Order: sequence, then structure tokens, then C-alpha cells
Amino acid sequence: MLCILTLCVLRNTLSYLAVSVQESSAHTCSGIQRVHDQALVVQSPSVTVSHRQWRCDCELYNELCTCSTQGEAMKFIREHSGKKRRCLSIWLTLCLFPRTCVSNPSKPNFLLILADDLGIGDVGCYGNDTIRTPNIDGLAKEGVRLSQHIAAASVCTPSRAAFLTGRYPIRSGMASNTQHRVLFWNGCSGGLPPNETTFATILHQQGYSTALVGKWHMGVNCESSQDHCHHPLHHGFDYFYGMPFTLVNECQGTDDPELDKSLQDKYWLHSQMIFLAVLTLLIGKLTSLFQVKWKIIICVAICSLLYFLSWFSSYGFTKYWNCILMRNHDITEQPMNLEKTTSNMLKEAVSFIERNKQRPFLLFFSLLHVHTPLVTMEKFLGRSRHGLYGDNVEEMDWIVGRLLDAIDKEGLKNTTFVYFASDHGGSVQAHRGNAHLGGWNGIYKGGKGMGGLEGGIRVPGIVRWPGALPADIVISEPTSLMDIFPTVVQLAGGVVPQDRVIDGRTLLPLLQGTARHSEHEFMFHYCGVVLHAVRWHQKDRGTTWKAHYVTPVFQPEDSRACFGRRICPCFGDSVTRHDPPLLFDLSQDPSEANPLSADTEPLFDTIVNRIGKAVEEHRRTLTPVPQQLSSYNNVWKPWLQPCCGTFPFCWCDKENNKADDIL
Repeated sequence: MLCILTLCVLRNTLSYLAVSVQESSAHTCSGIQRVHDQALVVQSPSVTVSHRQWRCDCELYNELCTCSTQGEAMKFIREHSGKKRRCLSIWLTLCLFPRTCVSNPSKPNFLLILADDLGIGDVGCYGNDTIRTPNIDGLAKEGVRLSQHIAAASVCTPSRAAFLTGRYPIRSGMASNTQHRVLFWNGCSGGLPPNETTFATILHQQGYSTALVGKWHMGVNCESSQDHCHHPLHHGFDYFYGMPFTLVNECQGTDDPELDKSLQDKYWLHSQMIFLAVLTLLIGKLTSLFQVKWKIIICVAICSLLYFLSWFSSYGFTKYWNCILMRNHDITEQPMNLEKTTSNMLKEAVSFIERNKQRPFLLFFSLLHVHTPLVTMEKFLGRSRHGLYGDNVEEMDWIVGRLLDAIDKEGLKNTTFVYFASDHGGSVQAHRGNAHLGGWNGIYKGGKGMGGLEGGIRVPGIVRWPGALPADIVISEPTSLMDIFPTVVQLAGGVVPQDRVIDGRTLLPLLQGTARHSEHEFMFHYCGVVLHAVRWHQKDRGTTWKAHYVTPVFQPEDSRACFGRRICPCFGDSVTRHDPPLLFDLSQDPSEANPLSADTEPLFDTIVNRIGKAVEEHRRTLTPVPQQLSSYNNVWKPWLQPCCGTFPFCWCDKENNKADDIL
């Protein structure tokens, strides 16, 4: 009714105006937020006012928008004449009508799509002409493509922690000080700390409906199987449907296990060593050879039992412990049915969009694609020219297309900020026999798990928001997955936390063309807790330097990968330390093929010293935090294992929906 009254008043008072409002976005005038319709055109028999002309008199606009009633606003307009009257008439439309008819029109929806292990060279708009990705390519055609988009880590868990929080993973304890750099179990105590703030937390506070569909891999429990302290619902998401862990070969049971033989051997060795220690302490206690408290013996015995159970569980039980599907806090499949997973997740995402089309929402669709074991629906098998991996990429592109179709169907295209990226580079080492099962990172050296090498951290990055952002442009400035945090928070009307260091920088000035250069001057590339490389964006010269302090030792040496270890280590004998560091000019040598020296670069010492100073400044901002990926936090604990039955009899299938409906 209020909308009708508003329209009637406007029609009687402003009869000479016909307002056509199309694609809208949000702008700010003198600190007061208003609706800005880029395609708005006001027409009368004698005048046409484009959006460039009606950006007038912010002071008058501010006074008009402080009017508490329509009557006061009309009186204010009658006191002005000429161009200002026309301008203020438009402001009346923008101030009163949206406020009475729309809950909060300045807040866009967010659809954030994150692929898993996708190489930057696997997508058509990044140069691939043999794998078909029309939906992702179309997204880039309608939006902005970032050509120097950088992940904060080259493996899943730390990279995703940085994406969610806008902070380097070392700040939250999500950077490993061991050789195991991701969470290995659902039943471990490590995970994204409860005191970390995600963009979902802030958007939830701003009135958004928030959902995560797909992969989490940020932990589940801390002290009991029901505390869910690391769960998505404790990090700002109202709804969760997907895998709390990640897709691994054990989920399918046909490929080599992800928990490889070396890890199994390590569990067994530690079990034996600790058991012998317990036996020695027990004999000493019973024979009075030395004094030791029973409490110490019991604690050491528990440690031995944990390692033994982890070793035992790695043989066949991983499918039941890790390959599970959850809806909110409830387990719906244990183990999960991979044949239905893609369809179920897509259906859940589309349903969320339909349910929340009348209010602002954030949907984080975290793809399982293209992580091994490359589970692919039958309709996509054999379609590509690159085997199972190519088939999986094309299926992933189809999923992206269905999500975009759902947005379009609900008329939300112009009010939805869409973002597509990968959590890190493609896996160069993934293979089965002679068949390569990993991604292609284009001209960039290295891949998944290889510290600071460009192929492991440079990823696709595409942003689309019709009307608010330009279309079909490329930005070559350094940007980060961490930048999504402040960008989303700013657009949602929230405030970036001031009680902690936020390493991400808002992308809006770059995306909107109001800034020429990225706000990132230095970017730090970690492998676990070890700083492997640093990027310096020297804005005044338009040059991006990169210094490598540590690089992996490839096995075999000329293979450009660590095939002997499945993933390259971060430290120890399997890395090479460089002093002075290897220096590259990424502006001229993005493939990191030709390291510079004092003989080939006159400013070599100056550049290296400046980067070294930045490292010192950065390290002063780090504070000690609990290590979430420590050996203790990353070992399997039976009492933390999510279980839909009575432990250890954990299996169920509560999925009774028709997944085929979405196909």
C-alpha cells in the first residue's frame, strides 16, 4: 500500500517525469548511501537527463533524504526551481520509493564459486583452446578477468582459510609446521579457529542469508563429536550442505590411496616407538628401577593408541571416516554416494537461490571438481580431448552454467556479484600410470603443493556484476583470493574487523576503474610456516619482482615436479635455500625461467634489500597462535569422529531426494 501511495504522489506532483530504472548499484554521496541507477534516464517532452547529469548537488540531496515524510520532501522541492528542481525530483524517487518498496536495494547478492585444484591453463578465457568452458568464458566476457590472481597457499586447507578470513593462514594457525599441510581427518581437532571472522559471519550480521554448498575442509570438532566448533555453521553460514572434508581417492576406492604408504609407515613407526616407551616405563615402574607417575604412563599409552588407530584406519576405513555428506550438523550419507553427489549439491544450491530471492543472500558454492578421483557423471565421460580430467573440467563448467541460469531465472543477474576462482593451481603430480589426472598451469612453473612457484598459486579469477562493473576487460595488477573478504564486506555494508591484521584489499577501485594500481605492494608466499617467496609490485615502474628464498627439489630433477613424494615438501633436505634469493621480473618473465643476478640486473642489490626489509616488517606483524595443523591436532581421534550411528558402526543413507531432477 505504501508503494502505491508513493507512486500516486509522484505521479500527481511530477507528471512531466517518466522514470525508467534499470540496472542498479550502490554509491555513496557525502557519506550517505544512495541508490545509483547507471542506466537511469529521466525523460520529459523537453528534457532528457542522463545519469551523468543527475549526479548533482550532494548537499541538496542530503537535505532531501533527511526529510522524514513525503510531504516534507515535496515542500522542499517546491522551494527550488529549474535544474535543481528536476534533480531533486529524481532524488525524491530514489530516496523515498526504494526505501518503502525494497528491503535494502543497495546490497547485492553474492555467488562465490571456488574450484578445487583447477589449473589456470584449463579454462578457455585463460588460453585453453582444447577444453570447452563456455559458461566460465561467458562469465569473463560479461565481467572482469584477473590475470594475476594469487592464492595464499598452494594447498587446500590454508588457502581456503585465507579466502574466508582475508588473512594469511599463518596468522590463524592454519599454516602447518609439519610436512602434512592440510587436515587429514574429519575426526581430528584442528580447524579454522572459532575466534576467526569470516566474510559469512559479517554478512550474517548484515541481514544476509548465508549458505555453503560443497567442500569445507576446515575442520569439524574440537573436544567432542558434537561441539562442531570448526563447523561452517559456527563461522557465519546459516546453511551447510556438502563434505566437511575433501574428495580423496579412498572415497571411490579405485585409485592409489591419498594417505600414501609413507604416511602409513610413519604412523606404524610412531606406534611401535611409543609402545616400546610405554613398555619400558611400565617395567621400570613395576620393578622399581625408577620412579614414574602412572599418569605419565597412561598419557604415553594413549598417544601410542592414537597413532595405532590412525595407522589402522588408513587401511580401508578412511572412506567411512572422511567421505561423508552433511546437511547442517546432521550426517546424511556415510560413506557418501559419489554418483549422486554432484547432482545433490547442485540441487541444494539452486533451491537456496529460489528460497532467498526476496532477500540479500551469500551463496558460497565450493566445488569438489576437479580434485581426484575426478568423479564425473556418465553424460560427460569421453566428451573432452584430455581424458577424465578434461571431462571433469567440462562438467564443472556445466555446473557453473546451471548456477548462473538459476540466478538469471529469478531475475537476479543485475543484482548479483558473481566470483569464480580456484583455491590454488593444478596438480602436476596427479597421475594414474601414464595417464595425467591433474591440471595444466599454462606457462607458469610448478603446481599444487609447490610453495611459492607461480603455477601453484596463480589461479583464474573472474568477477561479474552487470551494470556496476565493466564488461570484457582484463586487469593485470596483482590481486589475491584474500581480497574477496574486504570486497564482499564493503559491498554488504559491513565493517572490516579493526582488531586484527587483514591482508586482503578491496577490489572495488580496480574493478570499477577508479584506481590504476592494486593496493598490494608486497605479497608473501608461504609453504606451511616457511616463507618461500615474496612478490613486490613496484607501481612507479609497472614492474612485479619476485624473490625465491626456498624452492623444492624436483624428483626426478628434470621433471618440474616431486613425483617421488606425491607432493613437494616445504623444508628439510628436499628443498633448496637461496642466499641471495632467486630474483625474477614477472613482468618480463612470468614463467620464472631466467633468474636475474647482479650482472644482469643493475638494481639487483637494491631490489633484494627492499624485499628483505618488507619481510622484516611483515614478520613484526605476526603473533604466536595455536598450530591447528600440528601433529597432535592432525591425528585421528575416535571421540571426535562424526558418526551417524553408534561408533564404530558409522554408516547411513538419509538422502531420499531425487537428484536426477536437476539433470
